Amino acid sequence: MIRLTTFLRNHVAVKTMARVVDICSNELHQLVAMATESLLSGKVIAVPTDTIYGIAALVQNSEAVDRMYNIKNRDYSKPLAISVAEIKDIYRWGKVTVSSDLLSELLPGAVTVVFERTEDLNPDLNPGTSLVGIRIPDHKFVREISRSCQGPIALTSANVSSTQSTLNIQEFKNLWPQLDIVFDGGELGDTFHSRAGSTVVDLSVQGTYKIIREGSAIKSTLAALRSHHLQDRENR
Repeated sequence: MIRLTTFLRNHVAVKTMARVVDICSNELHQLVAMATESLLSGKVIAVPTDTIYGIAALVQNSEAVDRMYNIKNRDYSKPLAISVAEIKDIYRWGKVTVSSDLLSELLPGAVTVVFERTEDLNPDLNPGTSLVGIRIPDHKFVREISRSCQGPIALTSANVSSTQSTLNIQEFKNLWPQLDIVFDGGELGDTFHSRAGSTVVDLSVQGTYKIIREGSAIKSTLAALRSHHLQDRENR
């Protein structure tokens, strides 16, 4: 059973902290509604994922995306990935070059697939590139938030840029004052491998792949890519 406890309210810092562990359906609905309300109002929240903790905002809200960059002190030349709920959602935001079977092998999971972006994507998101990284985390809470918001979520690690990724909420306590809600999913891992984040693979050129970041799912990702006869763009 979930321990749904709002254990901190601080009008100066974080609006709400809620514990997200062992979620049952009714309590999941409450937490998703809380997150959705915050995101739709243009706020930035922190969420657990299937890899590390992340901060999230609505992709189509330019001011919210800008706020994410400021919170992380992130260089605007570094693109943000987006998170969606289902495989079918990828086709709206990216120009898919691989089979749905391959996508289903990779996702949901700790993989970010990179495609050419479609015109539907907010032009203020990653304006310096024609590509977009898309995730479907293997984490019901995050997926339900995207489904509830009826649009993609900009998702990036909950840490200041160039510092290590975070596995519990205390590790990014310095960001709390700038976040509307922090959802506590407990400790997500305890090894260096746990902090590696998702494996990022560029699939924008048909028939090929390029590993951008090895991440935590590199072995299974490479196996899936090779089983579908994609060629490594770097070693052709």
